[in-house]
Amino acid sequence: MSRSYPMKRHVLIFGLVGGVLVALLKLIEYRFLVIEHSFEIYGGLIALTFAVLGIWLGIRLTGRRQTVVVKEVVVPVAISGRESFAMNERKRDELGITPRELEILGLVAQGLSNREIAVKLFVSENTVKTHCSRAFEKLGARRRTQAVQLGKEFGLLGETGRPKG
Repeated sequence: MSRSYPMKRHVLIFGLVGGVLVALLKLIEYRFLVIEHSFEIYGGLIALTFAVLGIWLGIRLTGRRQTVVVKEVVVPVAISGRESFAMNERKRDELGITPRELEILGLVAQGLSNREIAVKLFVSENTVKTHCSRAFEKLGARRRTQAVQLGKEFGLLGETGRPKG
């Protein structure tokens, strides 16, 4: 048993010395690597710093969200003697014109384009075209002016082109 104890001690000492030598060699290799390639390492660190700074600035400058403020304004409408008329509900029901089609027909009568109507009603331009074509078909009109004229003749639109009812 006395022989095994010194042997363990020798193995332990050789292991510690070997570990210290390996650590010393790795430190020398690291120092050699840093000294040999210091320019590339510093250049990479500077490039990384500027890349992070550029991304951060880009997000800060372009990431601002716009705030949309919607404000309703009541606009008084003066009603003249000629404008007081009642819409022909029976004719509207007979033709099968929906309130939305009638609303769009009124905006057509005011001279608005499909794009302007779409913006005003918050719908797509294709939706306006669909409603227009259905209203024109129900009225038997081929053109916008003809549809407005027929709308007035049938009592669906007033003189200013606004649907009443």
